[in-house]
Order: sequence, then structure tokens, then C-alpha cells
Amino acid sequence: MNVRTWLSARGRLEFCLTLASVTLLTGACVALILVPRNAGPLQLATDQAEVLGTTVGIDDPRLAPVRRDVQPFGPILVRQVEAGGIDTALVVAHPGHEADLEVLEAQLAPAIADVSAVWGTEWNRAPVIVVASNSAEFTALTRRAGASTTADVAAVSLTGSYAPGTEPTEQRIVFNPDARRRVGDEGMATLLRHELTHVATRAVTVDGAPQWMLEGFAEYVAQRASGQTFSQIAPTLTTRLRAGTLPADLVTDAEFTGTDAAFAYESAWSACSYIADQHGLAALTQLYRQLAQGPQSTAAQDAAFTTVLGASRSQLLDGWRSWLRAHAV
Repeated sequence: MNVRTWLSARGRLEFCLTLASVTLLTGACVALILVPRNAGPLQLATDQAEVLGTTVGIDDPRLAPVRRDVQPFGPILVRQVEAGGIDTALVVAHPGHEADLEVLEAQLAPAIADVSAVWGTEWNRAPVIVVASNSAEFTALTRRAGASTTADVAAVSLTGSYAPGTEPTEQRIVFNPDARRRVGDEGMATLLRHELTHVATRAVTVDGAPQWMLEGFAEYVAQRASGQTFSQIAPTLTTRLRAGTLPADLVTDAEFTGTDAAFAYESAWSACSYIADQHGLAALTQLYRQLAQGPQSTAAQDAAFTTVLGASRSQLLDGWRSWLRAHAV
């Protein structure tokens, strides 16, 4: 399992730990009942939940762990969402968070389509997504995975144990109950895409891989179809570029957890955007697969640049800086 965190000047920051994926906010599971799309949300308060007097879907193997973790914190609202072909995802919330459930339900299928358009369809397109009822539940759900959370953490993506190269198990995204209020519906949509990218790429991602690639790629996928401008996506980076300050190199892992984290994430996003723009989406995806195999030395990264992009590090950096100048308008 792996922990990542996401933040920006508009509300993003991510860093890698072990066991889960964490998403931050700033100012800028258990037998559940599966409710069909047209049946509305189901409130589940007892072991035998009812939908119009009948029990539904209690044999779903994903239900037991969800109820065990979530139901102690109150009645449950569940939606079954056709999210990717034959795949069916579960979106779980509590009374009072119907709006969160509606946004996630509406965004899930298009978000999965957007991620699949980049990564392909060979990934778990049927995750369980939970919106916690309060901070106590959010802390409990994330602490069990070894994640350290605060009021600023917006979401945590969890993955069960698995052998590298095999399909990850027990993938779940848990949202802070305050997330939608803090980032809005559009922010939730972007956040969902970012976290789903981590879900999609987890099978080929080894802990310790370069953060600029992991987080930059996830943010690139999340923002790719957003329609936002360069300055809207990367306000901190834009300010520095307009002041004449260009990145000296790709950001290091340490920069993702420091006081300049917003710049680190925006810089990583821009590097991946440049690679996709100048070398093609297939090249960006191939580079991700190569660099995501684990910790990478500078020499190993340089070799990957040459093999995949046909460019040295200095050529890559020079091209990226020129691209940044052209976009900092």
C-alpha cells in the first residue's frame, strides 16, 4: 500500500508514504446494499438493510469490509455505479452527505473514462469510494492504513497488499467530510481523477519511484480535459515564471513535503504536460512505466530520457524551460 498527498495554492499537495494515498485541502466497509442508479440513495442503519422492503446485493464480496469500517459511524448511503464497461463501483456516504455522493456518482464514469483514455482499461475500474461522516471516522479509516491525517487532508487512497505486477486488491478512496465544501464540485472532480490515476497505475508503481513523475502524471491526467488554463492550474509556477524565475531542474522528492510544495506539484505537472505535448502521450506513459519501477538514480532517469524520449536531461530541461516561457503569459 502507498500513501500520497496532494496540495496546491488552490488546494493541492501530495507526498509518498507507505500504505495509502493522501490528498490535502487548503483554503484556495460489511454488508451494504447496492442501490441501482435509478433507485436513489439507501440509508443503512442495521445489519439487514432494506430497499423498498427488499434486501439487495448482500452477496457482493466487497460489502463486508466496507460495513465493518464504515457502519459503526452511522447509517450508510450507497450507490452502485456502472463505471467502466462491466465494472460496477460503489460510492458510499452517510446522511448529510448526499450532495457529495451525487457529485462523485455523476463524475465517476467520466473520470474513469478520462483515466482510461491515457492509461488504458487494464486496471480496477470498480473501486470503492467512501465519504466519511466526520473527522473521527476519517481519522479512523485512514489511521488503520498507517496514514497520518489532519483537517487539511482531503482524501486517502488505500490499496491492499499485492505482489508487484499483479492486480492490486482492496482499492478504496476515502474522502474527508469537508472536502467538497473546501474545493467545490469541480475540485472534487479533479481530485477524483487524480486519485483514480493512482489506482490505475498502482500495479506498476513501486514505492520510492520519483515523485515528480508519479504526482506530475496523476495531475496531468486529472487536468488534461479540465479546460483550465496554464495559470489556473499552476498559479504559483506562473507567478515565478512571470518574474523571470525558471526551474533549475526537475523537483526532488523532498520538495513535495516542504513549504514550497505547491510549486513542486505544479512544476511536476508542467514537466509531464511538456513531455506529452512535445513527445506524445504514449511517450509520457512509457516514461511513467519505466520510472515507476522503484527508486531511480539520476543516471537511471537520464538513461530513461534517452531511451524513451531520445533526449538527454539537458535537452529535456532546455525544451521544458522554453515551453514554460511560452506558457507564462
